[in-house]
Amino acid sequence: MRNTGTLTVTTPTDREIVMSRVFDAPRRLVFDALTRPELLRRWYGPRAYHLVVCEIDLRIGGSWRYVVRAPDGSEMVLRGSYLEIDRPARLVNTAANDDCDAVAGSESLVITVLDEYAGRTTLTSTERYPSRRIRDAALNSGMEHGVAQGYDRLAEALATLDSQSSDRVAR
Repeated sequence: MRNTGTLTVTTPTDREIVMSRVFDAPRRLVFDALTRPELLRRWYGPRAYHLVVCEIDLRIGGSWRYVVRAPDGSEMVLRGSYLEIDRPARLVNTAANDDCDAVAGSESLVITVLDEYAGRTTLTSTERYPSRRIRDAALNSGMEHGVAQGYDRLAEALATLDSQSSDRVAR
Protein backbone atom coordinates (compact mmCIF):
# COMPACT_ATOMS: atom_id res chain seq x y z
CA MET A 1 0.00 0.00 0.00
CA ARG A 2 1.20 3.49 -0.80
CA ASN A 3 0.26 7.02 0.13
CA THR A 4 -1.37 8.37 -3.02
CA GLY A 5 0.10 11.81 -2.41
CA THR A 6 -3.12 13.38 -1.19
CA LEU A 7 -2.28 12.89 2.50
CA THR A 8 0.32 15.02 4.25
CA VAL A 9 2.01 13.37 7.25
CA THR A 10 4.37 15.14 9.65
CA THR A 11 5.89 14.42 13.06
CA PRO A 12 6.14 17.85 14.75
CA THR A 13 7.14 16.37 18.12
CA ASP A 14 8.60 13.08 19.28
CA ARG A 15 5.13 11.89 20.35
CA GLU A 16 2.87 13.23 17.58
CA ILE A 17 1.75 12.37 14.08
CA VAL A 18 -0.18 15.03 12.17
CA MET A 19 -2.11 13.98 9.06
CA SER A 20 -3.87 16.43 6.77
CA ARG A 21 -6.05 16.06 3.69
CA VAL A 22 -8.30 18.42 1.70
CA PHE A 23 -11.73 17.18 0.64
CA ASP A 24 -14.05 18.71 -1.96
CA ALA A 25 -17.00 18.80 0.42
CA PRO A 26 -18.41 21.04 3.13
CA ARG A 27 -17.21 20.24 6.62
CA ARG A 28 -20.69 19.26 7.85
CA LEU A 29 -20.57 16.32 5.40
CA VAL A 30 -17.01 15.44 6.41
CA PHE A 31 -17.97 15.55 10.10
CA ASP A 32 -20.98 13.30 9.43
CA ALA A 33 -18.78 10.85 7.49
CA LEU A 34 -16.50 10.64 10.53
CA THR A 35 -19.26 10.11 13.07
CA ARG A 36 -22.20 8.28 11.47
CA PRO A 37 -21.87 4.48 11.28
CA GLU A 38 -23.79 4.14 8.00
CA LEU A 39 -21.33 6.57 6.38
CA LEU A 40 -18.18 5.20 8.03
CA ARG A 41 -18.99 1.74 6.65
CA ARG A 42 -18.75 3.20 3.13
CA TRP A 43 -15.13 4.32 3.42
CA TYR A 44 -13.24 3.39 6.58
CA GLY A 45 -9.96 1.56 6.11
CA PRO A 46 -7.74 0.66 3.19
CA ARG A 47 -9.22 -0.66 -0.06
CA ALA A 48 -10.34 -4.30 0.21
CA TYR A 49 -10.81 -3.92 3.97
CA HIS A 50 -14.29 -3.80 5.49
CA LEU A 51 -15.64 -2.11 8.59
CA VAL A 52 -17.73 -4.99 9.95
CA VAL A 53 -18.58 -3.45 13.34
CA CYS A 54 -19.11 0.27 13.87
CA GLU A 55 -20.48 1.31 17.25
CA ILE A 56 -20.64 5.01 18.07
CA ASP A 57 -22.06 6.73 21.13
CA LEU A 58 -21.40 10.31 20.00
CA ARG A 59 -21.48 12.25 23.25
CA ILE A 60 -18.88 13.48 25.71
CA GLY A 61 -17.79 10.35 27.60
CA GLY A 62 -19.40 8.13 24.96
CA SER A 63 -17.37 5.37 23.37
CA TRP A 64 -16.68 4.09 19.89
CA ARG A 65 -15.58 0.67 18.66
CA TYR A 66 -14.69 -0.49 15.17
CA VAL A 67 -13.80 -3.94 13.88
CA VAL A 68 -11.98 -3.87 10.54
CA ARG A 69 -11.68 -7.08 8.52
CA ALA A 70 -8.67 -7.58 6.22
CA PRO A 71 -8.88 -9.50 2.93
CA ASP A 72 -7.29 -12.54 4.63
CA GLY A 73 -10.12 -12.60 7.20
CA SER A 74 -8.06 -11.29 10.11
CA GLU A 75 -9.65 -8.56 12.19
CA MET A 76 -8.40 -5.47 13.99
CA VAL A 77 -10.35 -3.91 16.86
CA LEU A 78 -10.08 -0.16 17.41
CA ARG A 79 -11.74 1.62 20.31
CA GLY A 80 -11.84 4.84 22.25
CA SER A 81 -14.00 7.48 23.88
CA TYR A 82 -15.13 11.00 23.03
CA LEU A 83 -13.69 13.88 25.05
CA GLU A 84 -14.89 16.87 23.01
CA ILE A 85 -17.47 17.27 20.24
CA ASP A 86 -17.87 20.62 18.47
CA ARG A 87 -19.97 19.78 15.41
CA PRO A 88 -18.88 20.34 12.64
CA ALA A 89 -15.49 21.85 13.49
CA ARG A 90 -13.68 19.63 15.98
CA LEU A 91 -13.65 16.17 17.49
CA VAL A 92 -11.35 15.00 20.30
CA ASN A 93 -11.19 11.34 21.27
CA THR A 94 -8.96 8.63 22.61
CA ALA A 95 -7.93 5.71 20.41
CA ALA A 96 -6.47 2.29 21.09
CA ASN A 97 -5.54 -0.68 18.93
CA ASP A 98 -5.02 -3.70 21.15
CA ASP A 99 -4.44 -6.02 18.16
CA CYS A 100 -1.14 -4.40 17.21
CA ASP A 101 1.56 -5.84 19.50
CA ALA A 102 3.75 -2.74 19.18
CA VAL A 103 1.08 -0.42 20.58
CA ALA A 104 -1.15 -2.81 22.56
CA GLY A 105 -2.25 -1.43 25.88
CA SER A 106 -1.54 2.17 24.94
CA GLU A 107 -4.05 4.87 24.21
CA SER A 108 -3.48 7.92 22.05
CA LEU A 109 -5.25 11.26 22.01
CA VAL A 110 -6.69 12.26 18.62
CA ILE A 111 -7.63 15.85 17.82
CA THR A 112 -9.48 16.25 14.53
CA VAL A 113 -10.06 19.75 13.18
CA LEU A 114 -12.17 20.53 10.12
CA ASP A 115 -11.60 23.90 8.42
CA GLU A 116 -13.82 24.89 5.49
CA TYR A 117 -13.02 27.42 2.80
CA ALA A 118 -15.05 27.86 -0.39
CA GLY A 119 -16.81 24.52 0.01
CA ARG A 120 -13.60 22.56 0.54
CA THR A 121 -12.65 21.09 3.90
CA THR A 122 -9.18 20.54 5.30
CA LEU A 123 -9.17 17.70 7.81
CA THR A 124 -6.20 17.82 10.18
CA SER A 125 -5.79 14.97 12.63
CA THR A 126 -3.18 15.17 15.37
CA GLU A 127 -2.50 11.90 17.15
CA ARG A 128 -0.52 12.18 20.38
CA TYR A 129 1.03 8.95 21.71
CA PRO A 130 2.27 8.15 25.24
CA SER A 131 5.87 7.81 24.04
CA ARG A 132 8.14 8.18 21.02
CA ARG A 133 8.52 4.38 20.87
CA ILE A 134 4.77 3.90 20.47
CA ARG A 135 4.49 6.75 17.94
CA ASP A 136 7.30 5.19 15.90
CA ALA A 137 5.64 1.77 16.11
CA ALA A 138 2.44 3.31 14.72
CA LEU A 139 4.39 4.94 11.88
CA ASN A 140 6.15 1.66 11.08
CA SER A 141 2.87 -0.30 11.10
CA GLY A 142 1.81 1.02 7.70
CA MET A 143 -0.74 3.36 9.27
CA GLU A 144 0.08 6.18 6.82
CA HIS A 145 -0.78 4.03 3.82
CA GLY A 146 -3.97 2.71 5.38
CA VAL A 147 -5.13 6.20 6.32
CA ALA A 148 -4.26 7.53 2.83
CA GLN A 149 -6.33 4.82 1.15
CA GLY A 150 -9.17 5.29 3.62
CA TYR A 151 -9.19 9.03 2.95
CA ASP A 152 -9.21 8.34 -0.80
CA ARG A 153 -12.30 6.20 -0.21
CA LEU A 154 -13.75 9.00 1.95
CA ALA A 155 -13.25 11.50 -0.89
CA GLU A 156 -15.16 9.14 -3.22
CA ALA A 157 -17.98 8.72 -0.68
CA LEU A 158 -18.17 12.47 -0.08
CA ALA A 159 -18.55 13.12 -3.81
CA THR A 160 -21.59 10.85 -3.79
CA LEU A 161 -23.00 12.39 -0.60
CA ASP A 162 -22.45 15.93 -1.87
CA SER A 163 -24.25 15.21 -5.15
CA GLN A 164 -27.12 13.57 -3.22
CA SER A 165 -27.34 16.68 -1.00
CA SER A 166 -27.33 18.93 -4.08
CA ASP A 167 -30.07 16.83 -5.68
CA ARG A 168 -32.24 17.21 -2.56
CA VAL A 169 -31.73 21.00 -2.53
CA ALA A 170 -32.51 21.30 -6.26
CA ARG A 171 -35.85 19.48 -5.91
